[in-house]
Amino acid sequence: MSVLTPVAPLATATADPVAALTPPSLDLLLSDIRRRREEFTRLQQIAPDVIGQFRRLGVYRALVPKALGGDEKGPREFCELVETIAQADGSAGWVASFGMGVTYLAALPPETLAAIYADGPDVVFAGGIFPPQRAPKVEGGFEVSGRWAWSSGCTGADVIGVGIAPVEGDKTALPRMAVMPREKVRIERAWNVTGLVGTGSHDVVVDRVVVPEDWTFVRGSRSQRLEPMFRYPTLAFAAQVLSVVSLGIARGAIEELRRLAVDRPSVTGAPRLADRPQVQIELARAEAQLRSARAFFFDAIDEAWDSLLAGDEVSRSRPGCCGCRPPMRRAPAPRWRAPSSCRPA
Repeated sequence: MSVLTPVAPLATATADPVAALTPPSLDLLLSDIRRRREEFTRLQQIAPDVIGQFRRLGVYRALVPKALGGDEKGPREFCELVETIAQADGSAGWVASFGMGVTYLAALPPETLAAIYADGPDVVFAGGIFPPQRAPKVEGGFEVSGRWAWSSGCTGADVIGVGIAPVEGDKTALPRMAVMPREKVRIERAWNVTGLVGTGSHDVVVDRVVVPEDWTFVRGSRSQRLEPMFRYPTLAFAAQVLSVVSLGIARGAIEELRRLAVDRPSVTGAPRLADRPQVQIELARAEAQLRSARAFFFDAIDEAWDSLLAGDEVSRSRPGCCGCRPPMRRAPAPRWRAPSSCRPA
């Protein structure tokens, strides 16, 4: 049986100290990701050095509170970054989306959250939630054992959470997530699929690890932190960061079709695809559908965020979505910049 030490700082993977001082250019990173898509499929995961580039770019510290060394960005800016990465490769965007992990982890007691981020804000979190496995209450916490599927990004994680059903006597409590260091978990490479192979959504296996109760939380429960991002509905945001991957993939597909339509000549002497009216019509229709979906998506985020910044709760009715009031005009979000602590002077 393995026992976790309560509220002990977690060591995170460290990049090369020289490389860590130089954040990657986002454009260069996207070019590298496009070039290596087949490699990610072959590896069945995003390559470790790309995860390192995500760290240096600020993906994992983006939403972390400034009090814990993070950048404390808002939901739109983070989702736009994920969308941009997904344009280059859907699997890379999917894995980058788990930079939202701090919004989950913030439901932990403050002391535990501080321990997780004690060595810096660039902590990589992954989770296997379903099915919640029975975890009896024992001395020191909950004894966790089982297998969980679909643990996207687990091969590059520092911290992994798994779904448990706490049991004490004949009573089963609400499902919780038990958080533990990566070395307490065994990864079984079971992600044999035909799409998004690079997400590395393998199985994670835990064998009789005792997790202290203060390293567990009810998924979606309210955080004790006061920053606006931690009053944003957690499960809604979890859905949004994955949904925006689809927007990025769709944009990438349209741009690839546009490139092929312009650059590829017909072998029969017929007009290029770009010169064919039906292709132009269908491309315009796809563009309109994507732009309208994207506008609706980000309007919903902006409306919720504006409410939080005003000190209000997010409205469940969301009247702006049904046209009861016009959406607010907003200035364009700033282009993503790497963390200031990493930028050269």
